[in-house]
Amino acid sequence: MSRGSYVLVGYDGTKQSAYAVGWAATEARLRRLPLTVVHSWRWPYPISHIDYEGAAIVKRMGEHVLDHGVALAERSAPGVRIHGRLTDGPAYAALLAAGDDAEVIVIGSHEQARLPVASTALQLPARARCPVVVVRAPATGHRRVVAGVDGSAGGDAALDFAFEQAALRGWSLLAVYGCWEPGAVPREELDMFHDDEKLKRVCGARLERAVAPYRVRHPQVDAWTSLVLDPPREALFDAADNADLVVVGNRGRGTVDPLLLGATSSALLQHAPCSVAIVQPTHAETGETREG
Repeated sequence: MSRGSYVLVGYDGTKQSAYAVGWAATEARLRRLPLTVVHSWRWPYPISHIDYEGAAIVKRMGEHVLDHGVALAERSAPGVRIHGRLTDGPAYAALLAAGDDAEVIVIGSHEQARLPVASTALQLPARARCPVVVVRAPATGHRRVVAGVDGSAGGDAALDFAFEQAALRGWSLLAVYGCWEPGAVPREELDMFHDDEKLKRVCGARLERAVAPYRVRHPQVDAWTSLVLDPPREALFDAADNADLVVVGNRGRGTVDPLLLGATSSALLQHAPCSVAIVQPTHAETGETREG
């Protein structure tokens, strides 16, 4: 996983964004990185109707919100270098631009099942280059990270970030493989879904191979694996009930727009009982190369 030079958090004055600041402050302290707090103010009317005096007032209100977010971060992580950044325009676009060299981006979420399609919590994770943590609420005390494994490059990226989180925070880790997903396997593997024992054997070996290198890399992490004969979404929701963070890689399946999240990632962001991290596979993991 590529390394950034700071942790980035979005703050808009809501309770959920305050939770995000707390998470991000801890993240910055543990990673020994500076923290950048971003607030994006926005004139709510079409540009043809702009009132410059009114816009100046709205901008000053944004400055006050940003100052409050920075103060909150300073209380949460004394000793961490903290910077405030005021921008204008849509929040997800501002965070995307500010996060070009970020190690992690942290944002708050709405209440469960209330994320509009245009929500930052759905838009940003689909487009950001680095992992995005969408904080539902403060950690509940389970002290466990759940990672979704599926044998894909996105699954490997999720394992990488999940083990890193567990190591940084001193939490345990559960790697979950919900292997009942006939639509996601090559045609030659479809016969496994008529033989539960073969499915368990093949997918169990795939799960252990995926986790093995990260166990070696992070021997201090108490890591477990769970192979479940359920669809990935159901397996991850069940595991999330006893976790503080669920980490998944985005495969982008189940959507028409390739810039949007896959069905499982979107469902977790909408309904998971804990915080969710979405991790994009790197170009090296997918075998892609950059143009230019």
